[in-house]
Formats: sequence, structure tokens, C-alpha cells
Amino acid sequence: MEKDQRLAATERLLEVMNTLREKCPWDREQTFDSLRNNTIEETYELADAILDHNLEGIKEEIGDLLLHVVFYAKLGEEAGAFDYTSAVNALCDKLIYRHPHVYGDIHADTPDAVKENWEALKLRKKNRKSGTLGGVPRSLPAMVKAFRVGEKAAATGFDWEKREDVWAKVKEEIAEVDAEMLAGDKERLEGEFGDLFFSLINACRLYGVDPEAALERTNKKFIRRFGSMEERAAAEGHTLHELSSARMEELWEQAKTEEK
Repeated sequence: MEKDQRLAATERLLEVMNTLREKCPWDREQTFDSLRNNTIEETYELADAILDHNLEGIKEEIGDLLLHVVFYAKLGEEAGAFDYTSAVNALCDKLIYRHPHVYGDIHADTPDAVKENWEALKLRKKNRKSGTLGGVPRSLPAMVKAFRVGEKAAATGFDWEKREDVWAKVKEEIAEVDAEMLAGDKERLEGEFGDLFFSLINACRLYGVDPEAALERTNKKFIRRFGSMEERAAAEGHTLHELSSARMEELWEQAKTEEK
């Protein structure tokens, strides 16, 4: 019964898409290019819901993303290039190929072993000219891209022998940032900050921390505490601009204390 309901829901969505594409002026105008930014926005909205552990929000956002998947499939069908069925079947074929430990006779008893097999099989299928890092999407945000680049490089064995060794690289990059600050060359300083960020992102990877989630957690914490400062200042009849640095520091420490 559950399987029948899933199939019925999928068929209903495909029919709704057909109707919208035929009868809705906005949907008729859309192209691959026009939908791209909306798809990126929907992906970030899903990411927000996941960070908030909002299950109802996650349900809504995966529905919105699914609409985009179906929309792109419809556009592909109209172009005579592919359709929903061929895209889903290609996905199933790829998943079976990349899980030989499930569908074949390869052994992979740990998540790390599965990832190593996955990357090796991906590389074997890709154009060899693109290399190990050729499959990293150009449009990824820089932090996410750095994390994926580090993962893919590590899958070839290009990584620190012990994760603790990464801190020597972080310290080296901090020293190089310091040196460029003194030199006053803005372009070189930007490059050194980039190297420092990249080494810190690799440290996150080695310690099993998602750098994007970690930074967003700090963003939210800062916004929360800064808002508390503003509220406390307003209660005293002031804006933050009117306060001394010392008083703002006191309000900041009060905001931190109230969270403990």
C-alpha cells in the first residue's frame, strides 16, 4: 500500500508539472538558466531547516527541491534530451555501480572504505583529463568547495599522516598572514588569508567538523548576543553608537553570561 501511495504521489506531481507548464504564464517562461538561482535559494532554505532541526521545515523544503527536479526533467523532455524516467533510471544505475559492496562482491565494512570506493569509481567513470578534482562543481560556495577538494585529494592518499599534523600548517599560514600584513601588499595578503582559511577547513575535515555548520553556528550566536546588547542598551535609553567601548564590552559579557 505504501509503495502504491509513493508511486501515485510521484505521478500526481508529474501531472501537476505538465499542467503548470501548459497553463501557467510564469511556468511557461522558465528555462534551465532562469530556474538556476531559485534552485540555489531552495537548497539554502533546506540547509537552514536542517541546521534548525526543523523536521516540518525539512519536509516542506525537500518538496520545493523536488519540484525543481521535476521542472528540469520536464525542460529536458521538451528539448528531446532526457526525461524524468531516464534521469531516475540513470541515477539508479549509478548508485548500483558505486555500491559494489552492496550489489557486488567488493567488501567495505566502514564508512571510510565506502567513501574510498565511491571516489575511485567516480574517477574511473569520469574523463581522465578532468582528474581527481575535475568533478568539484565550479559554482559551489568557496568554503564548501574547499572542503570537497580536501576530501577528494585525501581519497588519493594526499593527506596528513596524523590529523594533529595539520596544526603545523595552520600556524605556518598564520605566520605568512602576519608577514604580508607588515609588507602591506593587499593582493598577496588576500592570497595568504585564503591559504589560512583552506588549512582551517582541512582541519575541520580531519576532525569530523562541518565548517559551514560550525561557522553558521557562530554567526547565529553572534547575532543573538549582539541583539541582546542592543536590547540592554535600549533599556538604558541608548543606542550602541552612544556607548563607550568599555560599556559595550560589559554588555557583551552580560549577553554571554545569560546564555550559560
